Amino acid sequence: MISREMIFEIFNDALKSVLPCNLIREAVKLEQDHLIIQDKKYNLNDYRGVHIFGSGKASVEMAKAVKNIIDPWIKDGFVVSNYGDDTLDKIGVFESSHPVPSDKSIKAAEMLMERLMGLSDDDFFIYLLSGGSSSLVEKPVQPVALHDFQSLTKQLLLSGAPIEEMNVVRKHLSTVKGGRLGELTRAKGVVLVISDVIGDDLETIGSAPLFYDRTSYQDTRNILLKYNLYHHVPASVKAVIEKGLDGEVEETPKEPNLNIEHFIVGSNLKLLMKGKEKSETLGVKAHIMSSRLRGEAREIAKVIVAVGEEIIKTENPFEYPVCLLFGGETTVTIKGNGKGGRNQEMCLAALKEIRNNKRMLFLSAGTDGIDGNSDAAGAVVDYMSHRKAGKFNLAFDDYLNNNDSYHFFKKTGDLIFTGPTGTNVMDITILLIGYIDG
Repeated sequence: MISREMIFEIFNDALKSVLPCNLIREAVKLEQDHLIIQDKKYNLNDYRGVHIFGSGKASVEMAKAVKNIIDPWIKDGFVVSNYGDDTLDKIGVFESSHPVPSDKSIKAAEMLMERLMGLSDDDFFIYLLSGGSSSLVEKPVQPVALHDFQSLTKQLLLSGAPIEEMNVVRKHLSTVKGGRLGELTRAKGVVLVISDVIGDDLETIGSAPLFYDRTSYQDTRNILLKYNLYHHVPASVKAVIEKGLDGEVEETPKEPNLNIEHFIVGSNLKLLMKGKEKSETLGVKAHIMSSRLRGEAREIAKVIVAVGEEIIKTENPFEYPVCLLFGGETTVTIKGNGKGGRNQEMCLAALKEIRNNKRMLFLSAGTDGIDGNSDAAGAVVDYMSHRKAGKFNLAFDDYLNNNDSYHFFKKTGDLIFTGPTGTNVMDITILLIGYIDG
């Protein structure tokens, strides 16, 4: 038998495994005077001080976890997040803006730039990087004004472009992304990364402030053309891109900074592995189908449900009961003015396919606890959701066409609320197949 209680146990256990306190504790150790990150050792006596920096939705919790391990060695610090926190002694927390940058983002960028430039070659820093950094820390290349950058960001968000392509554009219009922030310091340092992108690509995560960038202004132009945006972006944005194409604006760094090492400490695959482990302790065989889910949310939902239907009908490729785990980040092309996000839209599209099938439970949620423009993390659906939709005369296509999955599930009672989790490793989608208890 399968149940909602079971699917929530799998979800909650997987989510707990990627909380920053657990990820940092696994990856970072202190042995006498040596900082050990994964398998690399750093003798802290070689430096005059350790400085903590960071940006992203998980940066505050990451900083707390690092501080618990190496507190006596920390000289100072400064992290940027989407919320404030005054409990981090020695480490300042700056509350910035997400998902669209603001004056706060520029202030945050300037403060990070100033502090990194102030370090000498006998300083050591730890930078804590996670999803959300692209908006939280920003200083546009001149003459791009903030309102122009905001306009571009909104256009990209509405276009359905995946984060990888969005960040190519943002890197080439920023003074701090694509490795440009890392060029400002002489100090040695490490970057601890919680990945929120498919494939854990360090050139994409947080728009790579301290890594390097193999993309170009030509790629930037091509992406904007692909989504029919190039001839609609602000004039200042187009001017920078065209100057970049002509070599009048310097490209992003194309080689690694040898003073800075990156370590991925958290990823979507780690989340899915824990979900698999939990499912099997509950007696249900589990399979990780992909940590690279991408594409239009409602279309991906149809494919996942189709796999479930095949298993129910033919027990191919798996016998049931079985748990299928998917991770990644889908997209939604916004056409309506409703409320919701990619996970809720995926669940609504899945429910339309599942209908009265009593052998499927479908859950999809964002690990940061925030799905789209809503306060829900996602939703969970089954045949009872379909019955409630019928009871309330809810028309699937009306809500899908208006991108209003939130209000659909608010009426059926199927929303998932976690609140902000302090982490971000993209999304998790769980399909449980078996006989539903009750």
